[in-house]
Amino acid sequence: MSDASGQRTDPVIVIGNGPVGQTAALLLARWGVASIVLDQRPARDLVGSKAICQHRDVLDVWAAVGVGAQVAAEGLTWTTARTFHRDAELFSYTFADQGRSAFPPFVNISQSRTEELLDAAIAAQPLIEVRWGRRVTGIVQDGDGVDVRCGDTLLRASHVIACPGAGASELRTQLGVSFDGHSFDDRFLICDIRADLPGWATERRFYFDPEWNPGRQVLIHPCPNSLFRIDWQVPAGFDLDAESSSGALDARIRAIIGATPYEIAWKSVYRFHSRLVDRMRVGRVLLAGDAAHLVSPFGARGLNSGVADAENAAWKIAYVRRGWAPEQLLESYHCERHAAATENIAVTTATMDFLVPPDAARAERRVDVLERAAVDAGARALVDSGRLSEPYWYVDSPLTTPDAARPFAGRPPRGEVPPAGPGVLVPDAPVVVAGRVTRLRELARDGILVLTTDALPIPPGSGPVRVLCLPDIDPSGELTVALGAKPGEVWVIRPDAHIAAVLDGPDPALLATVIRRTTGGL
Repeated sequence: MSDASGQRTDPVIVIGNGPVGQTAALLLARWGVASIVLDQRPARDLVGSKAICQHRDVLDVWAAVGVGAQVAAEGLTWTTARTFHRDAELFSYTFADQGRSAFPPFVNISQSRTEELLDAAIAAQPLIEVRWGRRVTGIVQDGDGVDVRCGDTLLRASHVIACPGAGASELRTQLGVSFDGHSFDDRFLICDIRADLPGWATERRFYFDPEWNPGRQVLIHPCPNSLFRIDWQVPAGFDLDAESSSGALDARIRAIIGATPYEIAWKSVYRFHSRLVDRMRVGRVLLAGDAAHLVSPFGARGLNSGVADAENAAWKIAYVRRGWAPEQLLESYHCERHAAATENIAVTTATMDFLVPPDAARAERRVDVLERAAVDAGARALVDSGRLSEPYWYVDSPLTTPDAARPFAGRPPRGEVPPAGPGVLVPDAPVVVAGRVTRLRELARDGILVLTTDALPIPPGSGPVRVLCLPDIDPSGELTVALGAKPGEVWVIRPDAHIAAVLDGPDPALLATVIRRTTGGL
């Protein structure tokens, strides 16, 4: 369906009203695209901490829809990750910021509160309609759109972003995608406790083989309002009800916090999985979040990667709908986000192989590494308590123009970020535009951003393109240093703030070609 100007008027349907679906709908609205959000639950269930650890680059995405600053303000900032073997600290590290981000490396805030803040933004957005109690029972595509059936109701959409969570087996079957991987035998016991624990509020603590959980691991995260999230690795068959009634749960908690008074705000047991669909794009349907990929929780790569899925999907669907890009741009969603999910599975699988060795040889190696790590810096580098979430680098994307002068060196050291270059998320820094101080990533998320030292004509027909001169917007030189930009270079930045290309000089024809590639036209 289109209006008199040829713009589509049918909505995008978002399946799933968790944080990934909420983010997708808000980002679509930012691009002027209406959406209907369907969720089979009768209402929001605001229970427990769930996904608590939000990366600063996710806060950046939420800032684009007016929520990031509030999530950061209400969340608890932590800057240090500490790792212990039994009672001895092995190492700690903080997190690099190549530029000067507006946000801390991580904040901890309950998923429930994040959902409430996103709900408030959605309520203020007339382009988003939320429908609870709608279970999707059928999806049929044709050359112009998608029919989505919810019982007796049939809805028409231009595209679908499917992010109903891990329990999306029926939807995946309808779309004909596999969900290969495996599930781990051990469980994790989660307790959100409220207690006064001075000195624990700004750090994540990870314990290997503590005497109060021998042979397994414990993870402790601080949260707002004197709340602490404790995760114990427990064996298959663990009975939470029996543990609670016998007093064993209290003993577990007391072993960590001593005689400090506490109360349990929430408790649960979960089993975790490592799975990935074979296709994240099926025609006009894009799979996102836990419906597309599941990873073990060490590294906070679940929700954070799901938000990146949402942003990638939203700008590409918007560009296609607005006629700024061909339909084939959507194939790059699969290329980029499937590669990101593959990286996340590789990272978290390596962590799980260290935490729960699958064979005797790796179990023996783990014991050796942990024992040597107390005195050997080289062994400490081999201790894997979870590589924390980081934005993926689209260096192999069909949208990225490689630069031989800036080759990608591979996965950076733990806690570091790769140097600025094609495919990498652009460093953030304050900039001045028309006398107003703003941030580079705010500008980038309005369309294609071109940074240069020379004036360039804007190529027509590629959607919003803005050309800015680095010396004008970066009087302090801070951004120029963060980029490592050289005189005469032209930097092309995508609508999701990833660097698409770095050109040697101001060649208008080459720039036009690069922008066509960035929007799927080559």
